[in-house]
Amino acid sequence: MLVMWCPDWPVVAAGLAAGVPAHLPAAVFSANRVVACSAVARAAGVRRGMRRREAQSRCPELVVFTDDPGRDARLFEPVAAAVEQLVVGVEVVRPGLVAVPADGAAGYFGGESRLAELLVNQVSRDPGVECQVGVADGLFAATLAAHRSALVPRGASAEFLAPLPITELDQPGSERAELIDLLRRLGLRTLGAFAALPERDVLSRLGAAGLRAHRLACGRDERPPYRRRPPPELTATESFDPPLDRVDAAAFMAKALAARFHAGLAAHGLACTRLGIHATTEHGEELGRAWRCAEPLTPQGIADRVRWQFESWLRAGEGTRPTAGVAVLRLEPEEVVEGHSLQLGLWPGGSGGEHTPEADRAGRAMIHVQGLLGPDSVFTAVLEGGRGPAERVRLVPWGDRRTPSGDGAAPWPGRLPAPSPATVYERPLPASVTDAAGADVDITDRQRMTGAPCQVAVNGGGPRRVLAWAGPWPVQARWWAPGGDVDLARLQVVLAGAEPDEPDSALLLVWRANRSPLWTVEGVYD
Repeated sequence: MLVMWCPDWPVVAAGLAAGVPAHLPAAVFSANRVVACSAVARAAGVRRGMRRREAQSRCPELVVFTDDPGRDARLFEPVAAAVEQLVVGVEVVRPGLVAVPADGAAGYFGGESRLAELLVNQVSRDPGVECQVGVADGLFAATLAAHRSALVPRGASAEFLAPLPITELDQPGSERAELIDLLRRLGLRTLGAFAALPERDVLSRLGAAGLRAHRLACGRDERPPYRRRPPPELTATESFDPPLDRVDAAAFMAKALAARFHAGLAAHGLACTRLGIHATTEHGEELGRAWRCAEPLTPQGIADRVRWQFESWLRAGEGTRPTAGVAVLRLEPEEVVEGHSLQLGLWPGGSGGEHTPEADRAGRAMIHVQGLLGPDSVFTAVLEGGRGPAERVRLVPWGDRRTPSGDGAAPWPGRLPAPSPATVYERPLPASVTDAAGADVDITDRQRMTGAPCQVAVNGGGPRRVLAWAGPWPVQARWWAPGGDVDLARLQVVLAGAEPDEPDSALLLVWRANRSPLWTVEGVYD
């Protein structure tokens, strides 16, 4: 197996999408932790799994990106297409990593070393990205060989893997962190030490997950080489009239097709590990790509890969983009294993994600609005972690997965207590806060107010009497930088009506250091 790996691809893709120069330190975050970082950021001490605050303390100029698998897959399509110009049978393992059978191509081009050299030149010339190539027996060993630009001789994968640290088993998407922690506590520090254990003992102590990891450490495939040939009727095909020429519409159609495709496999006791996505455009163009996955694909996983592939096809550059919309979409189970039963949600329309007539009607309405105004016109909100009300809401385009980052339960020092304001201004209104003597209220370096708020004037209006107030809640940001003590603080106030017949109102005020005005209105409570 030959594997071509683009180092730090999530960071590379995010930088390309945002137009950020490659020489700046950058990192991609998910759930407030680093999932990928550039070489410049690693040189400054940033590491995968590090919390955002610690990463920024080590590298204050760090450029922060959010994790976006769709963006990574869309921008990786030109790289996969460049590899496909030299060799056939390209499989996208994940954005940033492709695998191809090495034997035929190596024989045609005059050896594995020559093939690796041609692939590196091809990818650096056409898409213009850096890559590394590795060859070994099996996908796992070839991936680690690509990380080291190594060409492992046939039959020598076990010897190549033996001295490597046991943490190499924790590849992206493998979710083996707990297993690796257990192996380290058992004194197993290298893949060779783990591979030396008897297979029967590994199975009895660590179960099926440990056995699969043990096979990888031994230089073998994660599963036995036998694969059942899927029956031809398990291929799912859908025709579209009018043809699909928008990613949002394709994402909506992919969900139903993925559910039907997965149900057909499950009826035969199978699950897909290598998915072929093939499309025919209105002008007869044939498009195709294979996606390999370490774990059996769920309906959501199938729909995600179809959406990613459509994004890469329909948003490709001139010369590689199809000239017409997709008229026929076909999903083929190119590799299957014994299926695993999936526990469905108990309540319709709940967290299990089952389709209901109401949800389908709402989805069609959203898709219709997107068709009128564009794919980036309809959003749903996801509650995240944060200190202020605006920071805690992340807008997700309709059709994308609404997955919280998982950091909502974090302590968040300086976080505003519940309830949150009913209205949060996109552009805060200027305000002035004065004490009983008419002096402006400020906040000292010790996070104390210089006086009790007595009157507040909002947006140039007349001063209104403060009936009650609470706070302040200071927020310390960039505390590691010189002079980076208290950046802002929030204050809740209840103001009397401007006129005798007007009701009282509750506001959320924000104080910012060294700004004019010092105070602004961030939100209004009902």
